[in-house]
Amino acid sequence: MAIVKAQDLRANTADELVGKLEALKKEQFNLRFKAASGELENPARMTVVRREIARIKTVMGEKSAAGKE
Repeated sequence: MAIVKAQDLRANTADELVGKLEALKKEQFNLRFKAASGELENPARMTVVRREIARIKTVMGEKSAAGKE
């Protein structure tokens, strides 16, 4: 999967962001499980997923702050 930029995420609706966040959380769980069992093929993917989750949370926070103003 390609790295998602915050600019691209800002074009999504709140529901789309929540869906992407849930999918990434599931992937993160699976990656942690594979890492613990020694089956992880690409350890760098864990970092990418963690940062994408942070990007989505940041954009969601920006959207909620903009709605309150």
